[in-house]
Amino acid sequence: MLTGLVFNVQRFSTHDGPGVRTTVFMKGCPLCCAWCHNPESQSASPELVRLRHLCMSCGRCTEDELDSPVVIDRNEDDVEACPTGALQGVGERIEPLALVTSVLRDRIFFDESGGGVTISGGEPLVQAAFVTEVLRRLRAEGVHTALDTCGFGRWPDLRGAAEHASLVLYDLKLMDPARHKAATGVSNDVILDNLRALAGVHPAIWIRIPVIPGVNDDDANIEAAADFVRSVPGIRQVDLLPYHPTGEAKFARLGLDYALHGTTPPEQGRLDTLAATFRDRGLLTTIGGHA
Repeated sequence: MLTGLVFNVQRFSTHDGPGVRTTVFMKGCPLCCAWCHNPESQSASPELVRLRHLCMSCGRCTEDELDSPVVIDRNEDDVEACPTGALQGVGERIEPLALVTSVLRDRIFFDESGGGVTISGGEPLVQAAFVTEVLRRLRAEGVHTALDTCGFGRWPDLRGAAEHASLVLYDLKLMDPARHKAATGVSNDVILDNLRALAGVHPAIWIRIPVIPGVNDDDANIEAAADFVRSVPGIRQVDLLPYHPTGEAKFARLGLDYALHGTTPPEQGRLDTLAATFRDRGLLTTIGGHA
């Protein structure tokens, strides 16, 4: 039976496409971006995470388990039994129909605002068959759908999922392959090839560029990105997404080092300058995903 691993369903979102949306976050990602907002999404397996500030060392966990924030040999019963709520599950298996039924409860908000459902992650293409089926069912219900992807995956998987997406939100991080690999763990060759192919078959693509100071906000990278995007047909909008240290506390909870500690969000003046680089090339460009 087809199931997907979902780690969060965020309702009343206004940053993942037009209108008021419900965003479904899939677990599993082939990238390991230093600025990731959801590091708990990177593993493609269900996990239990111990919140150390809540743990009172009650004796239910072994000493070895207490040394690690990510707990492996436990189950959902242990989450219920934890007296302080220090153990939290990350990732829940769900069937397509059950997920669609759940998100359709928000339909009144979609209809009133021109919103819909966005499938995000992690990386949705890691669970391509499940994501495609969910998008198909939602489109059959007349719901506006968006696929939020980094583009790193098999082209047939991207094409199949995008076929049922009203809108594709496509990430571009760095244009130089070596710099991209250093920052994310993978080259961008597949990502750029997939975007070119997608633009040939899909009429609605928004490019999303996270603006990370000291990583990808230099003039050379931004100008290269603007030139590339201008050369690709079908791009309706570019969203510049300012860095925010949202994920830093999550990295700490998972026992992971946060490489961007001390990095501050880009100043508004710098964001305006970067946006002008795209606008000068005739590209509709927003800052933060809002016009």
